[in-house]
Order: sequence, then C-alpha cells, then structure tokens
Amino acid sequence: MNDFTLAYDSFVPEQEGLREALTSTGNGYFCTRGACEWQDADDVHYPGTYAHGAYNRETTILRGQPVLNEDLVNLPNWLPLKLRIEGEEAIALDNVELLDYRHEYDIRTALLTRELRFRDRAGRETRLRSRRFVSMAHVHQAALEWTITPENWSGRVEIVSALDGRVTNRGVARYRQLEGRHLDPVSPRTFGPEVIALRVRTRQSVIYIAQAARTRAFRGAEQLEAERSLYQMEDYIQQVLSFDVAQGEPVRVEKMVAFYTSYDRAISEPLGAAGKSARRYPTFEEALRRHADAWGELWRACDMELATQPRVQLLLRFHTSHILQVCSRHTADLDAGVPARGLNGEAYRGHVFWDELYVYPFLNLRLPEITRELLMYRFRRLGEARAAAKEAGYRGAMFPWQSGSDGEEETQVVHLNPLSGRWDPDLSHNQRHVNAAIFYNVWHYYLATGDLEFVRDYGAEMMLEIVRFWASISHHNPERDRYEIHRVMGPDEFHEKYPGDDGGGLNNNAYTNVMVAWIAGVAQQVLDLLPASRRQALRDRLRLTDDELQTWREMARKMFVPFHDDGVISQFEGYDALRELDWDAYRARHPNIQRLDRILKAEGDDPDDYKLSKQADTVMLFFLFSEEELREIFERLGYEYTPDTARKTIDYYDQRTSHGSTLSFITHAGVLAEIDPDSSWERFIAALESDVGDVQGGTTKEGIHMGVMSGTLDLVQRRYAGTEIRDDVLRFNPRLTDRLEGLSFFMQFRGTPLRVRLAGGELTVVAPAEGFSGAVRVGVGDEVRELRAGERCTFALAPATAGAR
Repeated sequence: MNDFTLAYDSFVPEQEGLREALTSTGNGYFCTRGACEWQDADDVHYPGTYAHGAYNRETTILRGQPVLNEDLVNLPNWLPLKLRIEGEEAIALDNVELLDYRHEYDIRTALLTRELRFRDRAGRETRLRSRRFVSMAHVHQAALEWTITPENWSGRVEIVSALDGRVTNRGVARYRQLEGRHLDPVSPRTFGPEVIALRVRTRQSVIYIAQAARTRAFRGAEQLEAERSLYQMEDYIQQVLSFDVAQGEPVRVEKMVAFYTSYDRAISEPLGAAGKSARRYPTFEEALRRHADAWGELWRACDMELATQPRVQLLLRFHTSHILQVCSRHTADLDAGVPARGLNGEAYRGHVFWDELYVYPFLNLRLPEITRELLMYRFRRLGEARAAAKEAGYRGAMFPWQSGSDGEEETQVVHLNPLSGRWDPDLSHNQRHVNAAIFYNVWHYYLATGDLEFVRDYGAEMMLEIVRFWASISHHNPERDRYEIHRVMGPDEFHEKYPGDDGGGLNNNAYTNVMVAWIAGVAQQVLDLLPASRRQALRDRLRLTDDELQTWREMARKMFVPFHDDGVISQFEGYDALRELDWDAYRARHPNIQRLDRILKAEGDDPDDYKLSKQADTVMLFFLFSEEELREIFERLGYEYTPDTARKTIDYYDQRTSHGSTLSFITHAGVLAEIDPDSSWERFIAALESDVGDVQGGTTKEGIHMGVMSGTLDLVQRRYAGTEIRDDVLRFNPRLTDRLEGLSFFMQFRGTPLRVRLAGGELTVVAPAEGFSGAVRVGVGDEVRELRAGERCTFALAPATAGAR
C-alpha cells in the first residue's frame, strides 16, 4: 500500500460487498460500484450504477397499507464483460481455481484494477488484468479494459459484452420487502457493427436512461478483426466477439461506454446521444490520460499531505477521492443534492439529509462553485418547503428531513428493525433541525466566498423563509418570558417522544433552540447585506413586516434553553428526569451497542425512557460554533456561559452516547480537540477507519458515509488547523500540532488560492502569484496580516512567542 493505493491480495466473498462500495468509480454525475464485471448480481456481488437525480417512486402494500417510497434507482449495468474459452461456460470466480488475485484501487484517479491468474476445469491457466474508470474529463464516459494472456494454451475465445437493464434495487437487505422494480424496458439498438445501445425508463418518474458500448479487441497496436454476433431482448443487449489467442501473447479488449439521461442538456434524446458519443470516443489509453489530467487538477485544489502519518494521509486522500466522485465540477452543472450515502449504494434510498452540513466546509474552501450549485438544489425546492410549512400550519419554508426528486418529505412512515423483524413507526420527520442546517450552510458559504450575488438572488430568500418558519413553530411562554419550540426531534434519533406519549417530538431541544437563537440574530445581517432596492423588493414580495423582524430580534434574546441543576445543558426539557441505562450490562451482553435503539426495542424496552444518545445532539453546538460565538449567543440569551460549560456538557453526553452514527465520532473528535487531545485523536482515527473498516458491521457495503468522509477532512482544517472565518479574517488556531507535523493543504478564501503548511512550530500561509483574486487577511491569535500575490506569512505557534513575521 502506498500513499494513493488501497489494495486487497485475496478474494474474500464475505468482504466483496464492502470492497465494491469502497472501490467505486464515479465523476460527480454517475457512479458505479466496484463489482467484478464478469459476475452477475447474487449474494456476493452487486453491480450498481447510480446518477444524481435519478429517483423513482413505487408503492408497496405492507401489513395491508400502501407504503410509498422514493428510491435512487439502480440503473442499467454497463459492466458485463465475460470470457468464454473454446465455447465453454463463461469464466466466473466459482468455476475456476484462483492462483493469484489482486484488487487494487488508485485513489488519485479512482481507477479500479483487478489482476488474477486462474486455472479452469480443463487445466488451462490464464492471466487477466481488468482496469476501469468513470471519466472525470468527459462527464458521460466510462471505460473498461481487459488484458488476457493465455499462459499454457492457445485456442479460440469469445468475449461477451453486454448492457443489462434487468436490474432492480435489492442492495439493502432490510428494504427487500419493499418494491424494488423501478425500470421499464424501451428498446435496444445498434450503431454500426461495433456499438450496442440500450434505453430504459423509470416507471413513475419517466426518466429515460440510455447507454451505448463500443467493444474492440487488439493484439499490440493492431485491432483484431473479430467475428461478431448479436443477441438482444427488450431490456438486454449483448455482442459476442470471437477470435483466436496464442500462448503467451496478450490480447486487449476495450469497452468504451456512454451514459446519458433525459435530464441532460444539449442533446436531442439520450439514446442517439449515447450511440454517437460511443462511436467517437478515443482509445482507452487516451481516455485514461485525459481522465488522469482532470483528476490532477482536482488534487491540486484538494490534496492534504501529512507524510508523518502515512495511514492518516492515505485515508484522508481516500475520503477526498470519494467526496469528489459524488461532488465534482460536473455536479455543479446538475440539479443535485448530497446523498448521505453517496452514489455507490442504496442505503437511505439515496436521499438528501443534513449530512451536507459536514460536506460543505471542505468544498467551501476549495471548490465553492460546487457548494453554490448544491445549495441551489435547496433553493429550487423552496416552493415545496413553503407548501409543507403551510400544510403543517406554519409559515415560511419547512424543508424535509429526507429529500429526493422534488423536495417532498421522503421519510418512511415505518422502519424495519432487523433485530426484531418488526416494522416500527418512524417519527424522524420531526427532525426540523435540517432547516437550521440549511441556513447555517448558506451563511458559511457566504463567509468563505463573499458571494453577495448568491445571497442577493437566492440565499437571502431561503434564509428569511427559514427564519419565518422557526418564528411560526416557536411560541412565547409568558410565564418564562421565553420562546419555546415543542414537538421536534434533535439530531439524537433515539429519542422520538416522551415515555408513554403517543404523539411524536420533544420540547425545547437545546441544539434546535440555540441554533434558532443564532439564526434569528443573523437574520438582520442577511438583510443588511442586500442593496436597499433588493432588500425592499424582497420584503415586499415576502410580505415581511416590521412586526416579524421585531419578533425575530426578541427570539435572538429570549429563546429558552434547558439546563440540568449542575449547569449541564439539557438535551431537551425533561431529559434529566429519564432513567440511567446500565451501560456495562449492555456492553457485556452485546458485542456492539451502537444501535441501542434496536436492541432495546427488540427486548420490549424503549430508548425514549433512558438518558442515552445515538449521536452528538447538544454536543453539536460546540462543534459548529467557536467558544466565542457560543458565549455571545448564551450571554445574549441571558444565560451564564462559564469556561466549564463546554467541558461539563461534553463529558456528560460522552458517557451516554452509543455513537450509533459514525458522524458522532467526527463531532466528539472536534469538540475534544482542545479539552482532551488524546481522546480527540482516538475518535478522529475511529472516524477515518469507520468506512474502510466497516465498523458498523455491514453498513458500508450499502453505500459510503459522505458526512463521515468529508467530516474527517473538515476536522483537520477546522478543528486541528483551527481554521475559522471571523470579521473577514481567515484565522488559524492549530491544535494537536505534535501529530500534525508537516501538514500541508490548499485552500481558497474569497477567490484567492492559498497553501497552508504546519511544520517546526510555525504555520505558513502562501498566496501564489498565479490565480490571485485579491488581498486577503489571515491571522493567528491576535496577529492579523494582509497577504498579497506572491507573498507568504509565517506565524510562530509557541504560546509564549506567538507572533507573525
């Protein structure tokens, strides 16, 4: 394993699903799991291809009731490439003896390589190398190459190259009782002798998907005149290439694939566009060169170097590669959100949650044009959010906890507990805090970029409508002279309601209420950013009155925040009255207690009864805001915020959190960076290893965790390098410097590229002469310097001599 390689030296059937997810290949438009192209879908192998926005709704009758679900659709499988020797059955891993096997993933280019030597039932020994990628240079292109070398035989081979539309969504076992058929066949077609093509459409959303594949065989640089035959059905088409091979002489097969949907621009229709593109594509090697060049440009903007920690550096780069496969510059041309599980699996049905809160900080300071367009996904669904608020009896915009194609609430009404086998009610749609996350994301995008145009044209309207929603869901309690929010859920999904309560939701979730106090305080700043004419026009259109603005100002000063008697911030009102859980007893009985909710419910108990958390809830406040920001918010609210508030609250919930979501490792690592550096680093490493090691015991094969992967990158830049934007200054407050010696990464602040390096007790920021937008201010501690093109600024980090030169 080197700095950019993830590799496996044996085939392990039980691990194949995980490896398929980890070694997926994508370009921000579509993504394909790292499945063997010669294997059909079964209990070991699951080829899957997914594209942004390709959703479909289907209804299942469950317990006599119709249950509607929208899924990110598993699209036609473009991978199939199979080898038949002397007319025998196609080679598969279960009908040959593997002599050597290597599955390798080049993180730099998301290039997947498999090399194997096998002996078939006739005693023939063959070497096969497979390489493939989804092009970062050409948004519609994928490429697959085989090199076949007969080692002790000569003879005739057949290569079966196919496009298969007979796929369903069955990649998540607990969803298999629900309808998984999402595609209807339309037509296969050929474009000349070399190109086969297939068109299907989604059953409800009527999205047309077309693929075309050009397959050629080569001996050296010479293309072979292979004998070709064709077989096709409504939803499947294959071409068979037959030719002779000689012992010791390698033969290459190239399959160049074009992928289009009816959402694409500048095309007449997808099938014709796919066929035309496949015919025009260059060779595999030329396409790979262009692909690598495009990735090189991304790495120059996004790489994090930490040579003193090789494993950490490898996994940071691995996570960067996966983030860019889902959110690349190609994504900026689409109507796309951030699926919580990426584009390489079917968990969470491909829906968009609040995980973007962990994704945008990395993109904001490197590829902000991607964040901008991902935020537009929310803006385009503002009308649906307004309708949802109105239907629920509120004002403004209420965005859904789970979003898909059009911004409707996609949260399931029931959820399968795999431990009990029962379908339990799902009340998680009450997680209204997703609206606070969207507001936070827009504001922090603006702080990183200074993009006033976005705020003026889109952001302000979203933000003001979100504030209006919070004002309408809040109510003033005259006895306390405080604003309260009832019947919501916080990020801790274990608590859906009060013990014995048939209704859903909890009162005065501290995370939600503090976020709303902050939001109400920022609202006036948002208005002040707008030119006077735009501000008045927006107020007129939204009918935003002075009375509403006054209510917001009061909410910024009077939101209620519950506390325990000892000063710990209560997760919600009444939390301190719940029962303590015997954590030691559950750890003794269960090897993994991350999903305590499922364990308790399977035993006939209820997590609502106990002081426990699935993941960081109240602790999120210390992750999203600096100590200075939180002190300002709490003091404005009239609550005491002492130097011990954070430490006591974090420690209290750390002892009562199962970390059932790996996002919780990110949050706790971040908040512990200054309080307990050793524990912080331990959580950071756990988060880094969580997907590649599948610490949740089988979830990663259903799709990587976008929030965790991007969260590790954000931890390094924001919590360990201490990056913060305050008063238009890019500030650094490095922590854990002994573990980060040699850390180096690129950033972009307000359009100006920067390189940051931490070494020898100093932090250096360099502004290159090229690509420079304008002078920026950077600082460490009380020292702030202006940086111009071609300049560098070095800050000494020793506490006694902190300064800049």
